[in-house]
Amino acid sequence: MLNPQAKTCTAFDRFQRIAQGSLADVALAVRTALLENPDASILVFDDVTGSVIDLDVRGTAAEIVSRLAGPAPAAQPSDQGGESPPASRSRGRPRLGVVAREVTLLPRHWQWLAQQRGGASAALRRLVDEARRIDHGRTQVRANRERAYRFMSALAGNLAGFEEATRALFAGERERFEQCTASWPADVRTQAHRLAWSELPAMDGSGDEG
Repeated sequence: MLNPQAKTCTAFDRFQRIAQGSLADVALAVRTALLENPDASILVFDDVTGSVIDLDVRGTAAEIVSRLAGPAPAAQPSDQGGESPPASRSRGRPRLGVVAREVTLLPRHWQWLAQQRGGASAALRRLVDEARRIDHGRTQVRANRERAYRFMSALAGNLAGFEEATRALFAGERERFEQCTASWPADVRTQAHRLAWSELPAMDGSGDEG
C-alpha cells in the first residue's frame, strides 16, 4: 500500500509553485487550486525522479487521500473462522526496513551467494554497500542531473537558455547553469537548482546491516 505521506512532490501552476510536501498534502492543495480556478494549468512533479505525477483529485479530501493510499490488504481468515489476530513480533533482530523484490541471476551466481556468510540476501546487501562506498556519490550526482532534466523538459523547455542550461547541467558546471537560468521565473529556477544540486530527498535508505 502506498503511504501518501512518504512520497514528496512539488506542484506548479504554469511557472508558479503552489505546493510542496507530501503527496497527500500536495494533492489536497491542487484540489483547492482547481476549485478556485478550474482553468489552472497544474503539473505535479515527483521530487525524487523529477517525473510528472498523474493525480486524481476528484471528490472530497478524504476520498482523495484514501485513493492515494490504495485498497487495504484483505484480512486472512483463521482456522477457527473470522479474521486472524495480528501477528506477534518474533524475537531476534529487527527487519530494518527490508524490502523483498525479485532478483534474476544465473545458477553460478546463486551457488556463489549461497556459500557466503549469512546467505544470499546478506551477501547481496554487503555487495551493494561496498559498491555504494566506492561510488563516491557518482550515482547520486547522475540521478540528480536526470531528475532536474525531466523537470526542466516538462516546465522550462521553451524558456530562454534551456539548451545551454541542459549542457551545463550534464557537464556539472553549476556556475554556468545558474547563469543560463537567471532569467527563468523564480520558482522554476529554484526547483531546477534544488533537483540538480541537492542530495535531498535521498535516493535510497541507509543503515541496513549485512
